Amino acid sequence: MPVISFANPKGGAGKTTSALLLAGELAARGASIAIIDADPERWISQWGNLPGKPKNISIISDVTEDTIVDLIEEAASAHQFVIIDLEGTASLMVANAIGMSDFVIIPTQGASMDAKGASKTIKLIRNQSRMAKREIPHAVLLTRVSAAIASRSLRNVRDQLDSAGIEVFNSSIVERAAYRDLLDFGGLLGKLDPKLVSNIDKATQNAMEFTAEVIARLKAVQESKGRAA
Repeated sequence: MPVISFANPKGGAGKTTSALLLAGELAARGASIAIIDADPERWISQWGNLPGKPKNISIISDVTEDTIVDLIEEAASAHQFVIIDLEGTASLMVANAIGMSDFVIIPTQGASMDAKGASKTIKLIRNQSRMAKREIPHAVLLTRVSAAIASRSLRNVRDQLDSAGIEVFNSSIVERAAYRDLLDFGGLLGKLDPKLVSNIDKATQNAMEFTAEVIARLKAVQESKGRAA
């Protein structure tokens, strides 16, 4: 089953939010999800302790660099999707998780500092690909994007990524209060109280578009493997 890692050594890049949105949308479609919470802050584990966590999402939080490979294998054998929220450093744990991944998503804000973090992650992915003697598909996901207007900094980052030939998601994660409220109230986007949380419908649509693109990219990877076999 697909193993999807979220990685960027730059803190605050949107790894946890993006991982949680993907897990929530896949779970809402009925898929069985394991989330490996390898972020020292354990935000997803804290979310899991709030009311409303779907039964088809399992959270694994006791993770070390010595156990992560075994945990990924065990989770992949028991669930339809494994999603890994990695720590914000270029550690052995991160390298091992990337080496086990079918797809790596690199959340990046539209600023040059985040783009540098993305570049470090891509170098790590390429090194792991060489060691594993296989391509590890990956793409940058732009996060915390303004719903109203694209900033000059964001355009510059996208131009830099495009000129470097780096894959970038067509969809972006828009800055929405509903995404922050998920970590406060728990549960899934569609279950949030519209009296307490604004623009739930727009937030849900954004998450659905992102999830649809992830699924499409995974299918493309599988088709590519089939043609190469």
